[in-house]
This record gives sequence, C-alpha cells and structure tokens, in this order.
Amino acid sequence: MARRCELSGKDVMTGNNVSHANNKSRRRFLPNLCNVSLISDTLGETFKLKVCAHALRSVEHRGGLDAYLMKASDADLSDAARKIKVDIKRKQAEAAAA
Repeated sequence: MARRCELSGKDVMTGNNVSHANNKSRRRFLPNLCNVSLISDTLGETFKLKVCAHALRSVEHRGGLDAYLMKASDADLSDAARKIKVDIKRKQAEAAAA
C-alpha cells in the first residue's frame, strides 16, 4: 500500500539533501503515518485507517470521524474513507426521515 494518508491525502514529497559544500542529492520526505482505529458515532463501528498525525489532530479538533468526513472533499479521501462517508450520510438521512 502507498505511503498516503487515507483522510487528508498527504503523501511522499521529494527534495534535496544539501551538504555544507552545497552538494545536492535527492531524498524523500515521508508523511508521519499511524495505524489507528477511529470510531464513527453515527454508525457505531470502528474503522482501521492509515492516517498521518496532522489529520489525526484535525479529526480530534473537528469533533470526531463523522464531522471530519462530512467537511472533507472526496478528492482527498481514499476509497475506504469515501465509502465510510457515504454510509454515514445514508444513516443520517434515515435518522432525519424517521
């Protein structure tokens, strides 16, 4: 699996190592990915995701996985996260109709 955050879309960047003599060699900047289990309040389930530390802080700041996914754009989300978002929307619509 790619080194890519499933919620924010943050992935590997490239740049240069620059020595004191100003010699340059290519290097990679890897995102700080963590394997976490996040709980959806609406669905009442836990989901295992590979999330960067920055996105994990954003999830906590926004008040949980459900609130984060509702505000996130579909282009940034992985396929698994997009499916969770659709399930949450469907469940919230059913609750509003009842």
